[in-house]
Amino acid sequence: MELELKNPLIFFDVETTGLNVTKDKIIEISYIKVYPNGMEESKTVRINPGFPIPPESTAVHHITDDDVKDCPSFKQVARSLEQVFEGCDIAGFNSNRFDIPMLVEEFLNAGVSINLSKRKFIDVQTIFHKMEQRTLSAAYRFYCHKELDDAHSACADTRATYEVLKAQLDMYPSLENDVDFLSKFSSQTRNVDFAGRIVYNDKDVEVFNFGKYKGMPVEEVFKKDTGYYGWMMQGDFPQNTKNVITAIKLRTKA
Repeated sequence: MELELKNPLIFFDVETTGLNVTKDKIIEISYIKVYPNGMEESKTVRINPGFPIPPESTAVHHITDDDVKDCPSFKQVARSLEQVFEGCDIAGFNSNRFDIPMLVEEFLNAGVSINLSKRKFIDVQTIFHKMEQRTLSAAYRFYCHKELDDAHSACADTRATYEVLKAQLDMYPSLENDVDFLSKFSSQTRNVDFAGRIVYNDKDVEVFNFGKYKGMPVEEVFKKDTGYYGWMMQGDFPQNTKNVITAIKLRTKA
């Protein structure tokens, strides 16, 4: 089933130096940009992280220091990537929990404040887990009846994710071919920040989604525990999370 789109939809995947959003870096990003008229464009970009790639990460994606030694830094490609993503909805596999927070953090570190507040996010892994509960390779085999060669290559994973979503729409009549529906269906929480540390509760109030204040309104906590904001700002939290709590903090003083 072909996708019915109002805006361009970007499927993307990143390979990184590790899994820590605040400390690790993107070393490869692949995307397929699908337009409402069905036209597609795709590209893979390798990036020099500025430090050695840990051997345990190379063992997963097979990208070595030699592979990226002559590649640009993320800062050098940030503006061109911003233009690619501008005005697009976004899809990926486990993207809501990892790829999108990682990408946003890289943009912020490069001094690019990309605005994704009006974008829709489709996480194909969440759809898969709600329906079948497997991995991307298994999803590709189950839905597309093909083996995923070169798994953990950003290019292969991106193409597989795109094909899996179309196959999911063919298989499940209950899934609407609509980006708004798919975005809501594949969201596990209503995140305020991309890392999901702050979420909206059922009353549309920003609450903490971790730690001793989990479930409590952020504004209320900052008034009650005046040092908690400072602790978070000094802590190992993504810059996007810090931007969100700063906006809430400033709002309480208005």
